Amino acid sequence: MIETHEFGGNWTEEKLKRVEKYLKAYATIMNKQNFRFAYIDAFAGTGHIEEKNKTDNQIFLFQQNDIKEIETYSKGSARIALEIKPEFDKYIFIEKSRKHFTELLKLKEEFKNKEKKIDLINTDANSWIIDRCNNYKWQNNRAVLFLDPYGMQVNWETIKAIANTEAIDLWYLFPFGIGVNRLLKKDAGNMPISWEAKLNSIFGTTDWKEAFYSETLETTLFGNETKTVKDADFNKISKFIVKRLKSIFAGVAENPLLLRNSKNNPLYLLYFASGNPVGAKTAIKIAQDILKRQ
Repeated sequence: MIETHEFGGNWTEEKLKRVEKYLKAYATIMNKQNFRFAYIDAFAGTGHIEEKNKTDNQIFLFQQNDIKEIETYSKGSARIALEIKPEFDKYIFIEKSRKHFTELLKLKEEFKNKEKKIDLINTDANSWIIDRCNNYKWQNNRAVLFLDPYGMQVNWETIKAIANTEAIDLWYLFPFGIGVNRLLKKDAGNMPISWEAKLNSIFGTTDWKEAFYSETLETTLFGNETKTVKDADFNKISKFIVKRLKSIFAGVAENPLLLRNSKNNPLYLLYFASGNPVGAKTAIKIAQDILKRQ
């Protein structure tokens, strides 16, 4: 079931509160354990939004009123994590844009007492996460990863690498209304090849075609024609993503949060998944409670 909340202009602040509550609970629990634990923000800068993608028939995935709210949202995530008590052992912030990375550097000055704990990385988030997940010794290490892309930058390969560590709890801001739902055209026959490839990359499968489309018989001037048309609402798409996450994570919250902008248009779905089989039950219980709170 999707928990839907209409926060108007304050939606950005409310979303951060959800993650903040989890980070506090997580840090409290982990401080009693023998693991080193980190907070990782994969899109930590003030954000870079490409308004037009020429290879995709110049589809304008972001509406102007969305952009301002999304940028406001991004500015608080790193700071909130650094203010959490008890503290994390490490804070890792990744930002590809050099301009926005320069802004991130100011965090070390602002949080001078945590300077040695802060790692700022100017690179592509997908590449860095996959490399760290695949080539790091996770036996004695744990992490919470906040994956909050502005659009459809995250590939399923990245999600799978996170799950394979069996050591990371993931908060995933899935680009639902601002991206995926707009690519799912009503008539599958008119979908550009590049859009289909992007959906395959995000979902990590072609099964979305069968899940979101059905064949219908239409009578035309030239006789009966079979068309493949969209047969998916928000709940169906959300459940499909939960199912996909469950196929690789130890536990997944059943109640993702549908996030709307000030005009009540759906933007994102906030998901939670836990990779560690031992701690997943507790993590999911905490996350599901946080996701349903008003």
